[in-house]
Amino acid sequence: MSKHHYFPQILFALFFIIAINACSSTAEKKQKKEREQAVTDSVRLIYDHKKADKSLDEFMQKLHAKSAFNGNVLIAKKGKIIYENHFGWADYLRKDSLKMSSQFELASVSKPLTATAILLLVQQGKLKLDQQVTDFFPDFPWPDITIRLLLSHRSGLVNYIYFTDDLWPDKSKGMSNKDAMSLLTEHKPSPYAKPDTRFHYNNSNFMILGSIIEKVSGQSFTVFMKEHIFDPLGMKHTAVYSKADYDKIPTNVVGHDKVWRRSVVQNFHDGPVGDKGIYSTVEDLFLFDQALKESRLLDKALQDSAYAPHNKSMKGVFNYGYGWRTFQQGDEHIVYHTGWWHGFRNLYVRDLHNDVTIVLLSNMANGSLLHLDELYKLLGMPVVRQGAYDSQGGYHGDD
Repeated sequence: MSKHHYFPQILFALFFIIAINACSSTAEKKQKKEREQAVTDSVRLIYDHKKADKSLDEFMQKLHAKSAFNGNVLIAKKGKIIYENHFGWADYLRKDSLKMSSQFELASVSKPLTATAILLLVQQGKLKLDQQVTDFFPDFPWPDITIRLLLSHRSGLVNYIYFTDDLWPDKSKGMSNKDAMSLLTEHKPSPYAKPDTRFHYNNSNFMILGSIIEKVSGQSFTVFMKEHIFDPLGMKHTAVYSKADYDKIPTNVVGHDKVWRRSVVQNFHDGPVGDKGIYSTVEDLFLFDQALKESRLLDKALQDSAYAPHNKSMKGVFNYGYGWRTFQQGDEHIVYHTGWWHGFRNLYVRDLHNDVTIVLLSNMANGSLLHLDELYKLLGMPVVRQGAYDSQGGYHGDD
């Protein structure tokens, strides 16, 4: 055989070697970047309690003593933690103390994370904001409801939580997203309003978004969030826990309803996820905040679209974007979300203008998080409390 016959084989072998080396190089670069990011995140989480901001500590001690705040807090400014602490019990009956690593049910604070996952699929070209739910679930009974409308709570749908309360036969067995979607499809409850006519906040929107994530990715919401959001962002203590997967959700933090003797028992509604069901820590939510700020997951323009107002302003300054509540006044721009579910009450605030992050996770569903005006003033930022403003957006007094 002449040497010319060997030339194509040699050429193929060279291309193969080059391709293998290129893949190896790309993998090595990715691993190196991940290692460097892990070091950066570790440094970010360093906090010396002995150097706690005294004014912030005085405020939080008072909130705990006088307003019965029970939970964990982290406050950061310009990417640096300036205060963190834990107050009270993880489970009052066991007298277990909270720790900074305690995982809380985020309740509706899950929604910004679900919205981020949806936008990641948009960025990857796997779905479009104006696709309809019927593109993914052909039997879905309501046309013209798009992903964009779900993200901004403009679908007009009823809340599945109230609708399914009397329809689910075994209250001890967790309902899955698939179950909730089937009940909606089968019973076709009358919508609250026509699509895209008004803002109507409800859990159905984000439960459906969670279902779409599963349909498009071919993974469970639990696995998709871990592999594409939590792990890449170093959120080591964050997970999706569904009652459809667990007889008892594996967290030591128990929700309590206003008074200690009323611990809240999980039920079948702790099954559907996307609207809730993500469990996390104050430090992991700080890492999530920093990753979004640095555009490590989403392109800046796409991320900014999530912060933009997509509804008519309420009291002049409050609105809703894609999975984020928003506050805008002059140059001030704050995105945040509240959460309230089965004995948990939370607040996650990100001041985009002043670069302040506030994470308050509580397992006592009382009114303590309604008394934060002084905290906002200590941090030099606007008060984020809807009752604090008149219809023109003017602040009219303390809480």
